[in-house]
Amino acid sequence: MGRSQIELLVIYQDIHLMLQDTEKEEANIGFSMEGKEKLLQAKKEMEKNIDIRFLSAYKRLATRFKHPIVPVQDGTCLGCFAKLPTSFSARGRADQTIFTCEQCGRMLYWVE
Repeated sequence: MGRSQIELLVIYQDIHLMLQDTEKEEANIGFSMEGKEKLLQAKKEMEKNIDIRFLSAYKRLATRFKHPIVPVQDGTCLGCFAKLPTSFSARGRADQTIFTCEQCGRMLYWVE
């Protein structure tokens, strides 16, 4: 079974953050780090599998937030710590649709 769009976006975010960390370290040490090309290739491959609407939303949010996709725990957005409406909790786990926080606008995913 294929992964849901939110799962793909979370993986994409992880790769994106690893690349950012790699670039910062390269600036500090002054030479290229091994494996950066593999991360760039993985990022390009992930982009092919993510719906363009969600990828565009991710990129827009990434200009504002380091973590544009955040988990929800106990009905709370872990990006801004706002309490979410109770209707989000039941639907968010059951549906494969992507929800956004009403306070900060980040994309949300539920952790078990």
